[in-house]
Amino acid sequence: MTEHEWVQYRRMTDRPVEVMHAHFERHVYDPHSHETYSFGLTEFGAQTFHCRGATRTSTVGMVMAFNPDEPHDGHSTTELGFTYWIVHIGSELITDLLTDRMGRPTGLPLFADPVLPDPLLSAALGRLCASLIGPATELAADEALAGSVAALVQRGTRTPTKTSVVQAGSAADIARRVRAVLHDRYLDPISMDDLAETTECSRFAMYRAFRANYGLAPSEYQRLLRLRAARRLIAAGEPISEAAVAAGFADQAHLTRWFRRCYGITPGVYLAAG
Repeated sequence: MTEHEWVQYRRMTDRPVEVMHAHFERHVYDPHSHETYSFGLTEFGAQTFHCRGATRTSTVGMVMAFNPDEPHDGHSTTELGFTYWIVHIGSELITDLLTDRMGRPTGLPLFADPVLPDPLLSAALGRLCASLIGPATELAADEALAGSVAALVQRGTRTPTKTSVVQAGSAADIARRVRAVLHDRYLDPISMDDLAETTECSRFAMYRAFRANYGLAPSEYQRLLRLRAARRLIAAGEPISEAAVAAGFADQAHLTRWFRRCYGITPGVYLAAG
């Protein structure tokens, strides 16, 4: 981190919400994804990222919207860097907030575009981030959260379409079977041959199917699962060195390196944010 770069981070202890306020100049995010819905607001400069097969740029006032498990990276577009907020909201919370007049869930929204140029939406998200990281009552923070989610749904989402049937042996089926193995065995040493044998196809076909469907190589996805496990352990109060080993990393330094490359902060900052 350069002398001009800085980060503020906070985890909510009573609900699945995390918020970061940061300025980066030379930091480059590795391709990664989050378990949550993630909304970013650019305050200064511009950042460029690759998402959904295209290069995107978010400038001042634009909102970035990422669905759960949606891979993206990111870096500054200019030498002066960029300042932005990003808030991560658990999908279960959005499900709870999105109900019809009878109190029935309306379904999770899918964001059709990862960059939304909308002044009203950016203002709502700005109020939410400020209430979460600054001094605000619990009621005010919850109201800002509900208001921002409602604005995002109204202005930037589309209703999910009915899930199509996945044919056995198709690329989507192969990718889902690989994903299931990675979730079950993310702590284990897994080879390309192991995954190919599980899906009964060649290593090349397995790799191509997984990357096409999930945007990451199987090894990258496995590392993300280990990072998520480490986050959960740290949030629960586990010492960082022990969380690193328990989550499948060689040691604390190994975890710290990938934590920063994917999340922009160190495990120590994440621990102190609770």
